[in-house]
Amino acid sequence: MNLKSTSILITLLFSLAFFMSCESSKKETKQAKPLNILWLVTEDMGAYISPFGDNTVATPNLTRLANEGVIFPNLYSASGVCAPSRAAIATGMYPSSIGANHMRTTSNTKETGLPKYEAVPPAQVKMISDLLRQKGYYCTNNYKEDYQFIAPVTAWDESSPYAHWRNRKDNQPFFAVFNFTETHESGLFEPYGFRQIETRHYKSGDINYKWKLNGLPASKNRILEENNPVHIPKDTKFKVPPYLVDNEVTQRDMWKLYNNIAEMDKQVGAVLKQLEADGLLETTIIVFYGDHGGPLPREKRLIYDSGLNTPMIIRFPEKMNAGTKFNELISFVDFAPTLLSLIGEKPKKYMQGKAFLGKYQSKKPRKYIHAAADRFDGFTDAIRAVRDNQFKYIRNYKPEQGYYLPVAYREKIPSMQELLKLKNEGKLNDIQKQWFRENKPKEELFDCKNDPFELNNLAHKPEYKNKLKELSLEMDSWLTKIDDNPNLPEAELITKLWNGKKTKPETAKPRITLKNNKVVISCETAGASIGYKRNPKARSWQVYSKPFEINSSKTLLVKTHRIGYKPSEIITISIK
Repeated sequence: MNLKSTSILITLLFSLAFFMSCESSKKETKQAKPLNILWLVTEDMGAYISPFGDNTVATPNLTRLANEGVIFPNLYSASGVCAPSRAAIATGMYPSSIGANHMRTTSNTKETGLPKYEAVPPAQVKMISDLLRQKGYYCTNNYKEDYQFIAPVTAWDESSPYAHWRNRKDNQPFFAVFNFTETHESGLFEPYGFRQIETRHYKSGDINYKWKLNGLPASKNRILEENNPVHIPKDTKFKVPPYLVDNEVTQRDMWKLYNNIAEMDKQVGAVLKQLEADGLLETTIIVFYGDHGGPLPREKRLIYDSGLNTPMIIRFPEKMNAGTKFNELISFVDFAPTLLSLIGEKPKKYMQGKAFLGKYQSKKPRKYIHAAADRFDGFTDAIRAVRDNQFKYIRNYKPEQGYYLPVAYREKIPSMQELLKLKNEGKLNDIQKQWFRENKPKEELFDCKNDPFELNNLAHKPEYKNKLKELSLEMDSWLTKIDDNPNLPEAELITKLWNGKKTKPETAKPRITLKNNKVVISCETAGASIGYKRNPKARSWQVYSKPFEINSSKTLLVKTHRIGYKPSEIITISIK
């Protein structure tokens, strides 16, 4: 089956998100319940697994998922770091269009001299989970959020280390997200060890379970190396990227990287086992992906492919199109519109991505992906990138500034420390020196197929002038379309997000009235989400969309929150 027919078939079979039985006997189809959606999200993940050509370490669960599903080798994050990328996933908007492009906007205030702030999308923007909840889905997040803004109380039914589809109402469709942190950059630090909170996946569904180690919460503790499972021999000889130094220090970091991937695969398997045990495997769309590229130096935070490209696998019910490959370009901004398309809902007009599956799948494949890099912790740069199927164009808005930013967190990685040590000793080769140049060209052009590590700048070669012009014009068009000014100082960005005010805007308190035995709630702040609880002890807040009846005396709790604004206080009223 070719890719086009695969795409058309997926579109037809997933229209309205009703799973149609497609057994080989061609029995009469019957309408079933809406499909569930399960996201398995790992961190700092390049294409280091066998379904994408790297057989260094065994990943039986991901390999099975790929054999039973479709692999997507051309998925790109909108940034080389997690929080801006997660903002794109959650909203369907580019981070640099909503003020989510600077990493860690609520910290590093001493270094930047800036106030704490959050991204502020347009008023109509909602988190994708909020939109799915409005359509009856039970939405859970286990457990990391990190969107460059605080999620409104309406975003999730549950968001915690114990969030699970098992806590939903009987037969309620679910959208469940499980985040795996084993592969995070910090997994390369010394002393080496897994974050013990990952064991939560073996206990998921038991909301009363509390894991502790040495009397401390699991999130505050780690299993040290001597107690870690070893999934790959420590004396394995790893292939090291040319921008790193191939020595014992880097080899050990490579071992950690692959050992962490194997442990992550084990955790993925635990969740999949629960799905099968609950009899939900064939009524669930399973999506595995990483939140951006790899964790090594010159990968994370950069907008080379090593920092943007991350693998994705989707398993459809009944193993539809098993073992196939979907080669089209996909951006993180495409996730939100695709989710809506898969449940039969038209993507929102404000969304800057396009659906790549479902009823409203875009008729035209994506021709380009776009990305941005700005401040990381206490260090600021301004870089934009556009890529087609082969070439990437990078525009540096601070060419007088070097590539390397001395981010303290990254410098905890031993191979990063080794690069800096050998740089100071004058022992790096020309490729390894590139990252440490004191300045950078205004424009760069790379042939990503023939130069996958993006080391040979073609921007000034006459034979590539047409491609350079094409991608430069595409970047100009994109920047204008999303209202992104890379030269805008961050202080002025904050002023823009806050509508010229000097303090963070606040969400107006809810207005609550009783009319004809129905509760009517409104908020003066445009775009504010309204959450309410009829029972103060309820685990989650319900999403208010229309007046509802009160049949007996109730204590009603109401809270309003526009993304990027300070949320309202909780208003409690008694209704008799």
